[in-house]
Amino acid sequence: MNKLFHIFKVDAAEALKIASNPNDPHNHDFEELLIGVEGQLEHFIDFSSKTVEAPFVSFITKGKVHRVIPKAVNSRCDIWGIRFKSEFIPETTFQLYSLYHNQANLKLNKDYCTQRLVSLCEMIYEETKQETPNYAIIRQLLSVVFTMIEIERKKADNSNESLEKTQNTTFKNFLTILEDNYHRPVGVEFYAEKLFMSSRNLNMICQNIMEQSVSELIETRKLIEAKNLLISTDKTISEIAYDLGYNENSYFSNVFKKKSGQSPSEFRDDMKKLLVS
Repeated sequence: MNKLFHIFKVDAAEALKIASNPNDPHNHDFEELLIGVEGQLEHFIDFSSKTVEAPFVSFITKGKVHRVIPKAVNSRCDIWGIRFKSEFIPETTFQLYSLYHNQANLKLNKDYCTQRLVSLCEMIYEETKQETPNYAIIRQLLSVVFTMIEIERKKADNSNESLEKTQNTTFKNFLTILEDNYHRPVGVEFYAEKLFMSSRNLNMICQNIMEQSVSELIETRKLIEAKNLLISTDKTISEIAYDLGYNENSYFSNVFKKKSGQSPSEFRDDMKKLLVS
């Protein structure tokens, strides 16, 4: 996806088109939120397949192997799709990773919450259709959408104390600490000590949930914020590198290019063109 943000709708005709040409399980370089109002979704994710009836919410994190097949029920299908780059809401994205691991699909009740989610999607959609969309408004509305969904998730939580839940809690705590410290030049040992555990165990949990090491997640979070600063500020590359705890500008630029395929300046130029178009 060559946009920071994209919102779309899937109706019965589009669902039939997708179902008649099912693709293989794949991953992508953006986050995707699906809000089902009518119809159903056949979803392969976390190495298992599940069919969920509307109303539902499904969130697919960047890099997660999955396949979605929307289907009409009684000839009706109404699904909102929202795709966005990690750097679009960097302060929220990492928290989503722990919330949706092994629980990508959330069944909703047909109540006021569903209607409010639809209203928010309509507001977001209308803003994207403006001659000059205000992305600050879209960010705020999208954050409200995720806040509402998390409230519904907590209502549905059965609070069992399984190993999986314990690991998810530890991972969520790690992300919270990371959010406060990713700009500092600290490594795995710092985060392990904060969580009162060994570096080895923290790495095992991160590998299990995200298939990345702690060091890789730290670099990924830095990269997301670097992209955010390149888009939203006029800071120099050196200033951004310093803000994110890199001692050398050249090292920062090399890491950025290795992770994103572009130099920081190339990324900034491309994003300026996208936001203007």
